[in-house]
Amino acid sequence: MGLSPKPRIVLDAMGGDYAPANEIAGAVEALRQFPQDFEVILVGKESLMREHLAGHVTGNLALTVVNADEVITMEDSPTAALKQKKNSSIAVGMRLHQEGRAEAFVSTGNTGAVLSASTLILGRVKGVSRPTIAAFFPSEQAVCLLLDAGTNVDCKPQHLYEFAVMGSVYVNKMFQIDRPRVGLLNVGEEESKGTVVAQETHQLLKSAPINFIGNVEGRDILKGTAHVVVCDGFVGNIVLKFGESVPSFLKSRLKRYADQSFLKKLRIGLVRTPLKTSLKDMDYEEIGGVPVLGVNGVSIIGHGRSTPKAIKNMILRAAEVARSQINKHIESTLAQRESV
Repeated sequence: MGLSPKPRIVLDAMGGDYAPANEIAGAVEALRQFPQDFEVILVGKESLMREHLAGHVTGNLALTVVNADEVITMEDSPTAALKQKKNSSIAVGMRLHQEGRAEAFVSTGNTGAVLSASTLILGRVKGVSRPTIAAFFPSEQAVCLLLDAGTNVDCKPQHLYEFAVMGSVYVNKMFQIDRPRVGLLNVGEEESKGTVVAQETHQLLKSAPINFIGNVEGRDILKGTAHVVVCDGFVGNIVLKFGESVPSFLKSRLKRYADQSFLKKLRIGLVRTPLKTSLKDMDYEEIGGVPVLGVNGVSIIGHGRSTPKAIKNMILRAAEVARSQINKHIESTLAQRESV
């Protein structure tokens, strides 16, 4: 796919819990903030989208509308829904991307359906046997990208090898980190630790064209020992869901402390702003969605409950990924693999 100097971003306007209101508000906000950087194509039920657009001053914003009569809900079976609802906002939007009429696709809809559409419609990057979804974690030193985050529950060493390469390329290109450190999530640092799959993967990664630092443990994710942490989707999703629970747990504990007395409430009030700032990196609104890596295009998935701010940041992330041409770098890096 050729890269437009001004990336066109397809936004599934029907995907989230508050669609299309939040999607449209986020798109308008993104275009107002960066009017010259990209275009947004809203895909969904046209009459409903125009009804919500009427509440915004769009002026000369680079915003277009494409009709799609059907919606894939969170309850739909991903693969079945794509076959049965060929005029859904996900299917129509993804086809626009595949046909070269857009450089990226963004959705807060059914994750399984977006992943299936990304794989089936866009196809896979040469050398990738399984696309993967990555997740971001804050760390003491820099960003930590964990993959797989739940897409592939059962993985072979070759799959984990590919995840490591894709994660390394993504962090390098998106965060300008030279030779990002890549670790294999395990129950110990020694090569002999873990399952047979983990041990075989370790041997593969030792010869990979990446900066592999060996096994890392769960505590290393937030410490920032590695910029990229690789594991199967079963483990990755458990880690991800646990991590997502931390901010609300901390808020609950702080509230309980503050409710004990007026003095304690005063103490919490004094540190509220620093605490909020320090936890900003754990806020999904700031992250801008998670990428589907390994597909022949740019596909970004966000939370169903995404706010307009989160939608805006997803659009910004999609435009950035499109400009970086990450897939070309993934393909060329996978092609460097030594014979093992």
